Amino acid sequence: MDLVLRDVRVIDGTGGASYRADVGVTDGRIAEIRREGDNGGRPRLSAARTVEGDGLALTPGFIDMHAHSDLALLRDPDHSAKAAQGVTLEVLGQDGLSYAPVDERTLAEVRRSITGWNGDGSDIDFDWRTVGGYLDRLDRNFDGQGIAVNAAYLIPQGTLRMYAMGWDDRPATPAETDRMKQLVAEGMEEGAVGMSSGLTYTPGMYADDAELTELCRVVARYDGYYCPHHRSYGAGALQAYEEMVTLTRSAGCALHLAHATMNFGVNKGKAPDLLTLLDRALADGADISLDTYPYTPGCTTLVAMLPSWATEGGPEPTLDRLRDDSTAEKIRYVMEEVGADGCHGVPIEWDTIEISGVSDPGLASCVGKTIAESAAQRGEAPWVTARRLLVNDNLGSTILQHVGHEDNVRAIMQHRVHTGGSDGILQGYKPHPRAYGTFPQYLGRYARDLNILGLEETVAHLTSRPAARLRLADRGLVREGYRADLVLFDPETVAAGSTFAAPRTLPVGIPHVLIDGKFVMEDGRRTDVLAGRAIRRTT
Repeated sequence: MDLVLRDVRVIDGTGGASYRADVGVTDGRIAEIRREGDNGGRPRLSAARTVEGDGLALTPGFIDMHAHSDLALLRDPDHSAKAAQGVTLEVLGQDGLSYAPVDERTLAEVRRSITGWNGDGSDIDFDWRTVGGYLDRLDRNFDGQGIAVNAAYLIPQGTLRMYAMGWDDRPATPAETDRMKQLVAEGMEEGAVGMSSGLTYTPGMYADDAELTELCRVVARYDGYYCPHHRSYGAGALQAYEEMVTLTRSAGCALHLAHATMNFGVNKGKAPDLLTLLDRALADGADISLDTYPYTPGCTTLVAMLPSWATEGGPEPTLDRLRDDSTAEKIRYVMEEVGADGCHGVPIEWDTIEISGVSDPGLASCVGKTIAESAAQRGEAPWVTARRLLVNDNLGSTILQHVGHEDNVRAIMQHRVHTGGSDGILQGYKPHPRAYGTFPQYLGRYARDLNILGLEETVAHLTSRPAARLRLADRGLVREGYRADLVLFDPETVAAGSTFAAPRTLPVGIPHVLIDGKFVMEDGRRTDVLAGRAIRRTT
């Protein structure tokens, strides 16, 4: 064999009890698992290389069900933000906005609209226009070597709408709907695993349920899933969840709820209401899963907080409205007094909005402060500060939004259809620590320290459950014949190193990570191996 992992504690991803074994790897797959005491007089497994367990647990590689590494994987061969966590597969194309399929106009617009998530892309050669072209680019990146970790892709519905009909806030015509359905079918045939939406982001949020249902019917034909960032995580959150359940059931489409949580003061203690809603649908035969990150603050862009009418037409019209005093006052009123749809229908609280990143380095002094704090330092109203930042940073500022509730986070992560997703934005001077810490945070803080979930069950949430949602026939379990995407970690010491003060600190207690049997992390250090590839829909 190529490799034997000797005397490891196998946590196989099923949620069942762990066991000790030797695990042999050949040609990128798990060739043999020999449990302790099962030699039967045979010699022990041998290989060209042996790694001793030394108290380490062996699990399947972790699957990040909600990642924003769409450009990071192309620009950064190291990508330790995810590799060091044990992530061996990320799902890209989230929240309805990404870079395929596009034409020249759409590409320019989407690059600008999500600069806060991924940078402006000035360092990227956008030599693709289709979903298949993007997946091919992942495979041939870095002179054909590939990428740091594996990646799957969701067709972004907001980008589809931008492509087919621009930024107009109106129903799609039958011809425009047919064009979007055609783009979904092409993307699925080229390897996408489903479709995402950002229904508090323009222009995707302008789609009504009838339009979304038509697109989901196409996704369902290819056995994919719909992954909505739904219309509210604040006021009306339960109704927004119910809308997505009803819509996908009508379309016959599997549903995966993105960063499923209950935020803002109106939802404190209401996680049980969400879980009851899901349990009823599941009992009635619905196909539903969800992901969460194990932190209370959210993370997005500052421009996303605006009312949707203020961002109609794209970035330039948005900036024009912000520069106009009369229109800017209308925006302020809706945000502060009424509750903008961009802020989930809740009047904005400026002391919860912390600037985490800016596109213009000259604005770096704002990072790490809330809008309220920056405004107080300048002796002005918070909206004046926010408006100036939006304009001067060309809409590129990212934020941490401190509106979550720990009891809701803990309740939702225990649900049987829960999976892990970092929602990690890697841009900015002070990104959310979830980008670097989600998976060790689950293993260390929530499994070991707080015992919210047992370790075996936690591993199942991070491996086999997401693999099942992605319809991966040979990943997500430690099982003979499966891909050797594997993580070796110390259950006693594993912990997230990232904090809000030092968000790019790597985790501890995860010495080895393998993709296709190759070490991408070895003895706690990133190797130069690029074993990641595009994972395409195969059914």
